[in-house]
Formats: sequence, C-alpha cells, structure tokens
Amino acid sequence: MPVTDQIVVRCRKGDARAFHELYEAYSKAMYNICLRMTGHASDAEDVLQEAFIQVFKNLDKLTSESSLTAWIKRIVVNHCLSYLRKKKVYFEEVGEADAPEETEVDETHHAMTVSAVKDAIGQLPDGYRTVLNLYIFEEYSHREIAGMLGISESTAKTQFMRAKEKVRQLVKLKTQ
Repeated sequence: MPVTDQIVVRCRKGDARAFHELYEAYSKAMYNICLRMTGHASDAEDVLQEAFIQVFKNLDKLTSESSLTAWIKRIVVNHCLSYLRKKKVYFEEVGEADAPEETEVDETHHAMTVSAVKDAIGQLPDGYRTVLNLYIFEEYSHREIAGMLGISESTAKTQFMRAKEKVRQLVKLKTQ
C-alpha cells in the first residue's frame, strides 16, 4: 500500500498526525495553484485552508480508483473558482467572429524571463488570469474550463488568446 494510501486510512480513523502529514505532503503544490488563481498571497492562504477542510471532511468519498493528488487538486480548483465567483469575476461572452486570430510571434526578440512572465500574469484581469492558469498550469481543456466557469467554449478560447497576447505585450514592455 503506497504511503499516501496509508495516510488516508489513518486520516479516516481520525489520526491528527495523519492529517498533518497529508497537509504537509500536498499544501505547497496546492498553495501555488491558489496563488496563481487568486493572485494574492493572503487570499490564496484562505482558499487553501478552506479547501483542505473540505478535503479532510470528504476523505470518505475518495474512491480507491481516484488519484489522491487529482482529487485534492479538483477540490482546490473548485474552491478557487468559488472565491472568484464571490469576487464577481467577469468573463466577457464573445462569438466566434470576435475571437482574435492566433498570430505568430517571434519570441527571440523578447528576453522572456520567468519572473517577467509571472509578473505579467499577475497583472492580468481576474478573468484572463483564471482561464490562462486553468489551461496552461492545470491542463484543463477549453471545454472543461467552459463548463467550470459557466461560459461558452469559444469564450474560454478567446479569453485564453487575449490573456496570452496581453502577457506578450506586458513582457515586451518590460524587456524593452
């Protein structure tokens, strides 16, 4: 039995030490998701805490076929989306005709550093940042993102393309 399965079994029996071990094993990676999604450290900490409370309360619902990491990540992402809904993040609905064409960009002219890209993503409006994070970092499809956010798939694609373009512009400004 893998170590994480043993921790889950002990958590289900109410072992406080196991709860701590589970939190220590997953909290850093899940905090990074929260930080990318909320854009603020204090909000990320609050969302992470609420998400782990749900993880601990619902461990009995975890099926043996489920990946623990994927299950926890799903709970964390859902809490981030709930947080953003409470903030009333706006996703502009657009039709296919309004969607910008993806353009080729010669990125050799831009000295994109990790910190410049992270800064640029941090400056995005909440809607753009949410879609970009879900697509790039959490690897959800545009269809899945659309379902999670209650928007059309074309809107998810458009928000993503606009976010990418905005990041390029911000990085370009910073590196000129």
